[in-house]
Amino acid sequence: MVTQSKSLYKAPRTTVSQDQGKFRIHFNFPGRNHPDHDDHGYGPLATVVESFMDPDTLIGMHPHRNEEIISWVPDGVMRHDDRQGNELVTDPDHLLVMNAGREFWHEERTLAEDPPLRMLQIFVRPHSLGLEPTIQHEPIPTPVDGEWRHLFGPEGTTAPAYVRNQVHCHDVRLPEGASVEFPTVEGWDTYFYVFDGAVAVAGTDFDRAESGLLVSGGETITATSDAVVVAFSIDPTAPVTRQGTIGR
Repeated sequence: MVTQSKSLYKAPRTTVSQDQGKFRIHFNFPGRNHPDHDDHGYGPLATVVESFMDPDTLIGMHPHRNEEIISWVPDGVMRHDDRQGNELVTDPDHLLVMNAGREFWHEERTLAEDPPLRMLQIFVRPHSLGLEPTIQHEPIPTPVDGEWRHLFGPEGTTAPAYVRNQVHCHDVRLPEGASVEFPTVEGWDTYFYVFDGAVAVAGTDFDRAESGLLVSGGETITATSDAVVVAFSIDPTAPVTRQGTIGR
């Protein structure tokens, strides 16, 4: 981790990974971007996991408790079944949010004819323990180059889906040379993850699978090659729980 300016902290590609053969996961901990932060999460944002599933892969039925799990699939499909009888397909046109609450059981799979899957699974700490479990499978707007797309936010916002804490998530597709300002909330901080391509922020370069934490103030992001970026606006002072199955 390298501090690049007063308010921007960069982390390289994570080395925390699990290889389960046809299912591989890379854990990104936003709190570790900041050298003086003693929590692997950053406020309500616990973990951003980059997940890979080969065709014909099954992650069997398993539980989650006390965390909000968001599946963002920019390409391909992720198939979800759960004990509530839902059979859902998450793809570039849909966002899946499991508000696990006190307990939620599900499984994930790809079929043999599905393409290889690369996605983000985002873990948000809820504000309270033992909440009512629920699931959201929502259509999301078609992306427009150079424009942030609002994916989820706290309850009561206009985002397509919600989480039960103070986090907003946006994504953007930036053609090479294009610039846009980060979405911001007064008094909140911003964590961003470069899913594809390369960008520059405040004179610092970020490549694929690298991340940045903006602790104060807004900034402009510029694509140095065609890029896909996910950004989180986070209230670092929000009350959080730390008993999630994975995110904690």
